[in-house]
Amino acid sequence: MNILLKSENISYGAPSNELFNKSKTTEILKNISFELFENEILGIAGASGSGKTTLAKILAGVHSLYDRKLEFNFKNDWTKIKTKPVQILFQNSSEILNPIRKVGDIIEEAIIIRFGETINVNELILNSLRTVGLDESFLSRRGYELSGGEQQRVALARIISVEPEILILDEPFSAQDVESQLNFIQLIKRISDQKKVSLIIISHDLKILKLLCSRIMILSEGKIVEIGETEKIFINPESDHTKKLITSAKLEIER
Repeated sequence: MNILLKSENISYGAPSNELFNKSKTTEILKNISFELFENEILGIAGASGSGKTTLAKILAGVHSLYDRKLEFNFKNDWTKIKTKPVQILFQNSSEILNPIRKVGDIIEEAIIIRFGETINVNELILNSLRTVGLDESFLSRRGYELSGGEQQRVALARIISVEPEILILDEPFSAQDVESQLNFIQLIKRISDQKKVSLIIISHDLKILKLLCSRIMILSEGKIVEIGETEKIFINPESDHTKKLITSAKLEIER
């Protein structure tokens, strides 16, 4: 498989909150090295404060002041494209939707930025909506008229409409009931199959990552404590921290 992303010893520190020591930095990520392959689904798990979201922001270009090396091997030339090849759906996806704008206009804007006005915009809008399980009746609905789950799907439709090569989902299953989680799992699988996009899914829920991901990376206190094929990690976890996460998720180590 082709390597799409390669991280070599990425470290990141944030300014300290200490009142009398503003020059001090708090180390959040420490020597993060891993690879992401084309068309794979990589899961990132860890407790709160382990550095998962900070890493996601670095990969998506939200944070730029980090140490060491981050390489991408994209299939397309993105130097003349106004949207980014790495897109991220944050946990609070509703915040990126204008509550008074129509869904069709929200998605259309992203498509025109990405492709210009010379393409069939309406067809791309409908394809994006259908991919996330919404029909054309949503085109005229406004952000404030949508449920939380519908807002999440519209935000995701907007992102996939610009055809990124890497899609990062930050805690996409939080505050969902079991049925909604299962539906969203099927949605992610459909996006992976239809859009041929590499996915990074950040979640504290190992049960879900086990169902979705070919590989899992475990973070603890800003460090990678384990990374490998999902099946192998659940059969024979090497790290005590991983064992604790599996146990706390009420899963058994499959020996």
